[in-house]
Amino acid sequence: MTNVEFGCRPTIIGSMPHTDPRDACSLVTRYLKDIPTWPQLPYKTFLENMYVQFSEGFPGVVIEGLDKTASGVNEHIFVDRSRDHAAELERLYSAYLENRPAEYAMSKTYASGLYQFLSLDANVPMAVKGHVTGPVSWGLTVTDQNRKSIIYDDTLADATAKLLRMKAAWQEDELRRVSRNTIIFVDEPYMSSYGSAFFSVSREKVVALIQEVMGGISGLKGIHCCGNTDWSLLLGIGLDVVNFDAYGYAQSLSIYPQDVNRFLANSGTIAWGIIPTFQDALAKESVASLKDRLEESMAPFTRHGIPFRQLVAQGLLTPSCGLATLKTPEAAERALELLVDVSDTMRRRYAS
Repeated sequence: MTNVEFGCRPTIIGSMPHTDPRDACSLVTRYLKDIPTWPQLPYKTFLENMYVQFSEGFPGVVIEGLDKTASGVNEHIFVDRSRDHAAELERLYSAYLENRPAEYAMSKTYASGLYQFLSLDANVPMAVKGHVTGPVSWGLTVTDQNRKSIIYDDTLADATAKLLRMKAAWQEDELRRVSRNTIIFVDEPYMSSYGSAFFSVSREKVVALIQEVMGGISGLKGIHCCGNTDWSLLLGIGLDVVNFDAYGYAQSLSIYPQDVNRFLANSGTIAWGIIPTFQDALAKESVASLKDRLEESMAPFTRHGIPFRQLVAQGLLTPSCGLATLKTPEAAERALELLVDVSDTMRRRYAS
């Protein structure tokens, strides 16, 4: 799937506020007929939290608080470095080197939405989208038993990227049962802190970790960051799709016009996160207001020589972040309605 023009078709980031995977998948298949996405359900169980969901098999990982009858123990994930996990690391590296990603498959307990999605008997879509938590965000969020982020341990940071690479590769193989055309997003919300005092990971390490995960993806490779970041870094590491919050941070990408121009010239796709994922903002918007906001977000690029119709042709539309932040299934459905209607409006007006 190369040199594809999506023409502002809709898709989503992944998370949804449902607790029943059948209900979530029903909405996905109803609204996202061209590019459906399997739903991540963090309110169903802590195991579907984006940082826990991809943790199965990580050396030394501990998940606490799942037993609701235990008092005083909050849900928490960490890596226990006090014990020897050399054998687990050896197993992980062996599977990686011998390209056996199925050994680190996501189980139904951790990904009920994925398994429900794969069981559906639906028409073959244009493409199917999956997602995996990025190594930078995972490595900064998951700590050891002393609350130190594991990304600062070179061995564990490397193991993180290799585990997530295998999760992405296995998932992509499974999604090809739905469509031979796949898009896998690497979700990196913590990249919005890149360059700040709270982010002391080098540029070289960030690039190496993300590219390691991307190496396991043979279809289209995307990245999602729902805040401001150094887009020149992400636009230059060989991605096919860059997804940003165009609703709240429209200017964040427009200050990199030369990087965007090169990215589009190399057949890249910009996924415009134009649908708000907070209820107050969502309640005040309409198809017309969001279409206007999207056009305003695209306009600065035209002043740097990028044709407006090229932005539309090489565009996807998404919510600004995961739909789980909307809290209720009703709000998520409203967001999907707006997403599809804005897409249809843009396509009717600008598609050649």
